[in-house]
Amino acid sequence: MYNVLESVKTWMNAWLAFVYPEFCQICATQRATPGQSFICSGCRSHVHFLDRPFCERCGFPYPGAISSSFECSNCRGMEIHFETARSAVAAKDIVLEVIHRYKYHGAVWFEPFLAELLVRQAQGELNALDWDWIVPVPLHPKKYREREFNQAERLARPLSAATGIALNLRLLRRDLPTKTQTRLTREERQANVRQAFSPTRRGDVDGRRIVLVDDVFTTGATTNACARALKMAGASRVCVWTVARGI
Repeated sequence: MYNVLESVKTWMNAWLAFVYPEFCQICATQRATPGQSFICSGCRSHVHFLDRPFCERCGFPYPGAISSSFECSNCRGMEIHFETARSAVAAKDIVLEVIHRYKYHGAVWFEPFLAELLVRQAQGELNALDWDWIVPVPLHPKKYREREFNQAERLARPLSAATGIALNLRLLRRDLPTKTQTRLTREERQANVRQAFSPTRRGDVDGRRIVLVDDVFTTGATTNACARALKMAGASRVCVWTVARGI
């Protein structure tokens, strides 16, 4: 099976190299191969990885040196249903552009780059604890038909493979076709998704330790709504991992 997958990957890279010139899709000046997701080393150097200090609850990063753990004021004023939320990189510069083109313009050649960022930061932390399932934030069927793929699911697959934590695509569903969160305030985002998610079968959730995966954490409204549904169904622990964190 491994040889077959490697052959398919080699064929796909050859096809991409034939269809798309081997230059960076961000700066359009430097050489970048399909194996680099068409992003050159110079553009990659602008990615800002998130490390401590950050809020121990939502992962919001802070500049400077803070030696003790802390929880930010936003978290203290909210009802939060996940234990922790972590993101691999800051949602700015090329990361924002790559995610936008990947989600809304079908630029799937960026997917390995985004998955690489997530795995690099999340693998060690997830392997340090016991988790039952990785669960991607689901799309509503209507949205799935429009986009033709769920970016959270596609990014969760390599994380599952890297950590050995089973991927569960049927545990959580999106019941409501909510409007896009992009232009909503924090309060509007929370109201928009509060009742949007539910577990498919409550008995499957009871006592489980679950890792929620999405592409971007902005206010946390979506992942918090997912965590709320899972905790109400009996999940013992829910954490969140995303590729990027809005700052």
